[in-house]
Amino acid sequence: MTQLFMERGLVPTADEATMMMLGLYEDTGHLLFSGTTPADFQAAAFLLQHGANLNTVADFLVREMTPEQVDLLNELLKSCQKIIINGVEIAIAYTSIDYYVGDISSLVHKLKDIENLNVLIVAVRMNDRIFLVGRSRIPEMHIGEFFQEFGGGGHAVAASATVRDLPLAQVLDRIEKLLPKHVRSRCEARHLMSAPVKTLSAGSTVGSARGLMTRFSFNAIPILNDQQQVVGIITRQVVEKAAHHKLLKMDVSEVMNTDFQLVAPEASLTELQQGIIEHNQRCIPVVDGGTLVGVVTRTDLLRYMLGDQQLPTDEFRGGSERHGLQLKRKNLHRLLETQLPESVKQLLQQLGTVADQLELHIYLVGGFVRDLLLRKPNLDIDVVVEGDGIAFAEAFAATMSCRVRAHEKFGTAVIVFSDGFKIDIASARLEYYDRPAVLPSVEHASIRHDLYRRDFTINTLTLSLNQESFGQMLDFFGGQRDLKDKSIRVLHSLSFIEDPTRLFRAVRFEQRLGFSIGRQTEKLMRSAVRLKSVQKVAGLRILHELEQILDEPRVVPALDRLDQFELLKFIDPQLRFNQQKASLFVAAERSSSWFDLLYTGENYRRWLLYLLCLFDDLSVKGVERVSRWLRVPAKDHLLLQQLPAAKQLLKLVKQRRDGQGEPKNSEIYSWLVDFSPEVILYLMARSENEKLRKWISLYITSLRKEKVLLDGADLISLGFSPGRYFQEIFKVLLDARLNCEVETREEEILLVKKNFTVGGASPS
Repeated sequence: MTQLFMERGLVPTADEATMMMLGLYEDTGHLLFSGTTPADFQAAAFLLQHGANLNTVADFLVREMTPEQVDLLNELLKSCQKIIINGVEIAIAYTSIDYYVGDISSLVHKLKDIENLNVLIVAVRMNDRIFLVGRSRIPEMHIGEFFQEFGGGGHAVAASATVRDLPLAQVLDRIEKLLPKHVRSRCEARHLMSAPVKTLSAGSTVGSARGLMTRFSFNAIPILNDQQQVVGIITRQVVEKAAHHKLLKMDVSEVMNTDFQLVAPEASLTELQQGIIEHNQRCIPVVDGGTLVGVVTRTDLLRYMLGDQQLPTDEFRGGSERHGLQLKRKNLHRLLETQLPESVKQLLQQLGTVADQLELHIYLVGGFVRDLLLRKPNLDIDVVVEGDGIAFAEAFAATMSCRVRAHEKFGTAVIVFSDGFKIDIASARLEYYDRPAVLPSVEHASIRHDLYRRDFTINTLTLSLNQESFGQMLDFFGGQRDLKDKSIRVLHSLSFIEDPTRLFRAVRFEQRLGFSIGRQTEKLMRSAVRLKSVQKVAGLRILHELEQILDEPRVVPALDRLDQFELLKFIDPQLRFNQQKASLFVAAERSSSWFDLLYTGENYRRWLLYLLCLFDDLSVKGVERVSRWLRVPAKDHLLLQQLPAAKQLLKLVKQRRDGQGEPKNSEIYSWLVDFSPEVILYLMARSENEKLRKWISLYITSLRKEKVLLDGADLISLGFSPGRYFQEIFKVLLDARLNCEVETREEEILLVKKNFTVGGASPS
């Protein structure tokens, strides 16, 4: 009613506003029901503005029950029946009276509270009318939509209707017939279960159970017989006691619990609670036709009961497990529409279509989802498939006429399109580390396990691409919260021990995104540094991380943070990042920016320029030592070997006396011609001599482009025989051209004739 007044611009009287406020307070439980919406508060504000009297409202809401109301409440209590619809318990109370009793809604509240009911429908016949009042506090039943069937309406949690000219029995019959249409399925075991399940055979040892529990952080493991039937459950508590008694070689069948409850995928929440509580089980196996299809753990059950109780769609049943934090969902379909090019969006939809045809769950993962939420451009598409990623890639490529590069060992593939665009495909996998800092072993797993192996929570966000749930984001580990808080946080306490390269990655993401490393994560980083975990990592992996850091726009703050965490010392004990080196990096950044503005089209690697700057204060032996440990590729190693010669040139120029005058262009050319672009830009940044910077600029913009006009055929036509003699002639010609002594072909020919004799070995 209030909404109609607001929409049509009508102004209620004070009495009308007070009456409508009474109804609003009643329907929303004084604006305290969980289903209360912002629109309810806006309506309350509107009514207050137009004279609603809250004192009058309070008088009506707190009054005691009349004797008639007490009698009616007793009748409703006696008649209250409970039925199960789609796994949801619905309470229906009814009665007939020959006199009018007001404020039935307050009695419905009392009845709901007395019986602790989630859904209650009350039908009271008074004279020729039947008054229906309903309350619901669970999302499976929208009571307002249900009461629209009877010409009434209301909210998701409170509604009412009035029925005329029908007997009470007929109304009750209609209520029961319509309920299945409006009650959404209640939570069942298949909604909560984790899958696939790690199991052990009955002949496995207690030691193998202990290893599996440690590797995957399990507290209980189902045990299967030779027919793949569940015959027991072994818990961590039992395993640890067996280990204490040195029984690790004993078969698990000797110590497993064989008195346990199994449930079907359709098992209700009540059945799950009974299994957890009455049988004291840490997990309940979910069995379909004798086959184990999942497990429901205590944590799964508690998280649902204490969370928002939102059920997953069919796309997320079974495959999507939860761990640690409450699984949060959010639909980003609108964001995909606005942030992505149409071609990319269509490509993602096609990925989902192919996955649906193969009956696979498919997800976008990693930086793509993170940057989508941050509104940052990123078209590096990483996709995870729950199943065979390579088979999916090949099936997709067949529909799109593109190529596939598969990597069988890791279950990954790269789809390459004709225009060079790539999509990385991976099978959902679980990684575990046999010992710290080594490369992990890999097993197929669910999407949740796949995400748990990742470095930071902000990189664990995933987006469904299946058609039914397209754009649905899953957040298992609080990534949304950390994006909002701008925090870099690891998923578990041993993250940096298992993979110390994450120490470098934490700094990189912190600086790239403008975030802060979380307090606990920083503590874990410093602990890993004290344990010298980086020393156990292959140098090539550190080089890969260093390369990415040196390619970041905020390279100076990133290196400063690496130094603060004492990570540079693992590259070399002498390596430091002080103010002097920071100034060198700033100068190198200016040099590279200047070079970029020349638009030469010449490629150079900025990270190698910065690597030269980082190694600036190392000795020749130090650079060699670090290069070997980092396993710098041969071509890049050759570049680093130019560093001593570059430093020698700096000394040469510094020692050059003012009286010596300007060097010839040919001399400048000879200084720099053998250096790579990265080394030349390093020289420009490193030099404090303005003249040297000017000479380098001249070389880059002009001198290095000079070419001799004559070629070998011209020299042969002049009577010269091919051989090393030609090199000497061309050098003289190039020097003359650099020094502006010749310009045309004719002048070059005259210079050759003047300085060289046919058959001679040196200038005449």
